[in-house]
Amino acid sequence: MIVRKEADGQTVLIAQTDHSRLVGQLAAHWGNSEFAAPQPYESVARAAAFHDFGWLRYETAPHFDPVTGETPPFFRAPTGEGQLRAYRWCSEELLADDAYAGLIVSMHRTGLWRGRYGALNHPPHAIPAKLPAQIEEFIARSEPRQGVEREKFGAAAVWTNYQLLQVWDQLGLYFTCQDPYPQYIEPVPTDYGDEKFGGLRMTMKPVSATRVEFAPYPFDIRPLPIQYTRRRLPAGGFADAAQFRRAYFQARLELVEFELV
Repeated sequence: MIVRKEADGQTVLIAQTDHSRLVGQLAAHWGNSEFAAPQPYESVARAAAFHDFGWLRYETAPHFDPVTGETPPFFRAPTGEGQLRAYRWCSEELLADDAYAGLIVSMHRTGLWRGRYGALNHPPHAIPAKLPAQIEEFIARSEPRQGVEREKFGAAAVWTNYQLLQVWDQLGLYFTCQDPYPQYIEPVPTDYGDEKFGGLRMTMKPVSATRVEFAPYPFDIRPLPIQYTRRRLPAGGFADAAQFRRAYFQARLELVEFELV
């Protein structure tokens, strides 16, 4: 869950699955004369749209922290065996009919614990000093199979698609974690060459509250409208999990829209 505190004390929640759908919009429209479109298109677009659906079960009952009286942001949410099973379900079962998409999603999940495998220089991605044993076991189980599947599909292209997903994931966070601000992502791949994690710097600059300018521009239509939904909870903490979840389920859904130029 992406958690934002507003100036008036209200809490805005963006589900990871809503973030995921936003990322899917970016992937689906990626590509023009300067940027190669995703290849294979359907599998990569599918991976982007569903990469965070391992959070789906969590979103039926978000964690409540009795100390803060609120739900924690995703990077502080507990990662127990149930959540690890949900991550595995996403790549192995939800995407069972598309092994390529499942591979990219599996790499994304383990890569988040491995500094995104060095795919991006900026924004920086913190590498945990020490991971719990159950997460290390999850990675140890996942990475050997990823390696076999990468060779089967063509490792160079798979790594490029993994890098693209990291770019789109960062853009998804850029639009949901705060209001748009001057920022850049580097490196962003422009083609499917042999160089691993090559590319250029892509900048984002807000020109209004709802319009963001990209340079260079990577999408197939100009402008590109994007949107996501979020929940708004009242100011103040909650007495217990039941009170929080009542507010969560009753929260008004808002549609947030941007135009990329």
